[in-house]
Amino acid sequence: MRSATAALPLAQGQREVLEKLSRSQTAKRRDVQRAKALLLAADGVANTRIGAELGVSATSVSNWRERFAADGLKGIGVIRPGRGRRPSIPPEKVQAIVDATLHETPEGETHWSCRSMARAQGVSPATVQRVWAARGLKPHRVKTFKLSNDKHFAEKLVDVVGLYLNPPENAIVLAMDEKSGATDVSVGGVSG
Repeated sequence: MRSATAALPLAQGQREVLEKLSRSQTAKRRDVQRAKALLLAADGVANTRIGAELGVSATSVSNWRERFAADGLKGIGVIRPGRGRRPSIPPEKVQAIVDATLHETPEGETHWSCRSMARAQGVSPATVQRVWAARGLKPHRVKTFKLSNDKHFAEKLVDVVGLYLNPPENAIVLAMDEKSGATDVSVGGVSG
């Protein structure tokens, strides 16, 4: 038969901090739970009973006791390296997505979409969106001036600018520019 677990020794200041933390409404749930477990351990309650009362395993309670004995209060709320949720996508894949976004374009297209990048990289479109959002990447937003490939563009440009600079007598010059869902109208000059 196993011997009873010894009570966890606490200094008066440590007990006060743990009691305050155990009553906290704003602290993280796991920290409150750990504080309650350590207080019960200090009162001599067995690990299995503490675990059953708090809904954790006796092994967790034992580990908390050991860490508290080694680190004291400074170990409360610190998650050890290697614990917690693992990244669902390796850093190499994230870097590949970023590099492709910044330095490549899909064949036959002007920029990447979430779906085309996802297909190219073998990940989900949601993953591509998360990577782009985390880095502020917006490949669909082009920040360059585009010239028309119309072979008569220069002649038309001269005609349009000429209308603004020297409108016909008694004429109103209107210009319409269609932009994503809105139409801008500007009035050039009125002669009269």
